[in-house]
Amino acid sequence: MNSDVICVGSSSVDVFVQTPFAAHLRRWKSGKRKDFQAYPVGSKILINNLLFSTGGGGTNTAVALSRLGLKTAFLGKMGAGANAFAISDELKREKVISLAVCQKGGRTGYSIILDSIGHDRTILTAKGSNNDLQPGEIPWKKLHTLWFYFSSMLGRSFQAQKKIARFAAKKNIPIAYNISGYLAKKGINFLKPILQHTTVFILNREEALLLTKKRTPEKAFKVLNGLGIKYIIITDGQHGATAYHKHHSYRISAARIKVIETTGAGDAFAASFLAGMIKTKDIVFSLKLAKENAESVIQHHGAKNRLLTWKEAVKRVERNKSKVAIKKVL
Repeated sequence: MNSDVICVGSSSVDVFVQTPFAAHLRRWKSGKRKDFQAYPVGSKILINNLLFSTGGGGTNTAVALSRLGLKTAFLGKMGAGANAFAISDELKREKVISLAVCQKGGRTGYSIILDSIGHDRTILTAKGSNNDLQPGEIPWKKLHTLWFYFSSMLGRSFQAQKKIARFAAKKNIPIAYNISGYLAKKGINFLKPILQHTTVFILNREEALLLTKKRTPEKAFKVLNGLGIKYIIITDGQHGATAYHKHHSYRISAARIKVIETTGAGDAFAASFLAGMIKTKDIVFSLKLAKENAESVIQHHGAKNRLLTWKEAVKRVERNKSKVAIKKVL
């Protein structure tokens, strides 16, 4: 069966921990602010609420794309125990085809999200087998798709993504790529084997500046555009997001809403932008669609709990009438 999108990335079981007993510490170093959550030493801390969910960039985007009406598959690596079963079962319920490698003796990814200070959170994550996908384990004959979507992976899995990128280039299959901070730190040369085959590149402001070593998103765009990437989208949290295509920028503002928890918002935004482009090829509409789905996610706990269907997302776009400012980038 052909897919519209194959998502290559991580999977995990997420545990959201809510407690009011953390202190907020702020430190300054070299003119830069750093915020910390601190917990009492030697104490037993009561938890207000404990919520189990599934996450990981690969499965988050696969489910988001599926709910938006695309035929979607997930490719990644996990263990073979109860946590892997929970992830696989959810993918099945969400109509996502699983191409996942389940390794006996492997470890399924696991994250603990400390949600102690308002909507700010710290994530403790164990990657497990997520970074151990090997090229020989990839079901190459099943990679029939119109698009690939890559989320952040390291180690052997990054090497596997590079091989899939070369495979995609030979087959003329476009790639959407969404990185994270730990990949941005490695620099453009490290990511170039994938970036040179990337059509849609989504990252946040901090990652863009870190990756390109530039001081503004506009200068970062020029560096990335020089690699031949057609669409570059830089998100900026409560300040909205900007898409760059050819010599124009498309900026959308974020709505003023109550934020409960931000885990999964970036994945929802990236998946929704890609879905919009696949279905409409309209960059303005795709930005609006991405905004609505990301804002739905951040008003609830869990990366997948409030992902919108295509019909729901389009209704919100039509109702909210968000404006996109277009200008020429010199």
